[in-house]
Amino acid sequence: MIRGEAWGPGATWTLEVFPALLGADDDPAVFVPRHHTVARAHREHAGLRLPRTGLVMESLIPSVLEQRITTGSAHYAWRCLLARYGEPPPGPAPQGMRVTPAPQVWRMIPSWEWHRAGVDRARATAILRACHRAPRLEEAAAMPLPDATARLQLIAGIGPWTAAETLQRTLGAPDALTLGDLHLPVQIGYALTGRHDGTDELMLQLLAPYPGQRHRAARLILLGGPLPDRRAHRAPHSRIAHL
Repeated sequence: MIRGEAWGPGATWTLEVFPALLGADDDPAVFVPRHHTVARAHREHAGLRLPRTGLVMESLIPSVLEQRITTGSAHYAWRCLLARYGEPPPGPAPQGMRVTPAPQVWRMIPSWEWHRAGVDRARATAILRACHRAPRLEEAAAMPLPDATARLQLIAGIGPWTAAETLQRTLGAPDALTLGDLHLPVQIGYALTGRHDGTDELMLQLLAPYPGQRHRAARLILLGGPLPDRRAHRAPHSRIAHL
């Protein structure tokens, strides 16, 4: 049994959605492995659940920050911006922890602060566009995956990669497969075929036996391997999706 406690103005809401945050809305029982590698990972990680936050902007902004850069650089930008513009959380919390700013706060961040955090103009502009339309984007949390994806991509600078990365967390969507990633197609291709030249096209073919569950299949493959050494392959020259 898991016990939750919450503080501050969002406490009631947090406790209401607490089960979904832990993956209670997910239904992994419908997943049927079609590859030996996936079946093994499914057995070894039988407790895997896809959590659902129900919040769009809190997942969208960090997803935009992750575009075209390393994970470490994205984490640095997120940490810098939250440290300066986030608020301390109510109740007991680790020192230095911050609550994600509201859209109106993001909109007030001056250009030099984005630059100081290592965020280029294209990503900063995409975030500001999204914040101007935050209420409409938040509606995507109650939409089916295709409609939610289309809603997010109405914002210039948000493409299939960013939409999928956002909706994996917002909806707990088991089919929100990330396209246009530099590493994921190579990792999936290597795990299922032993090839090092994975592309989005090949990944889509390999995951075709998992309709409605392609993101879950990819997560299991990443958990169960085998995965190539990232230094041993080069990213594909072409990508079928815009970020």
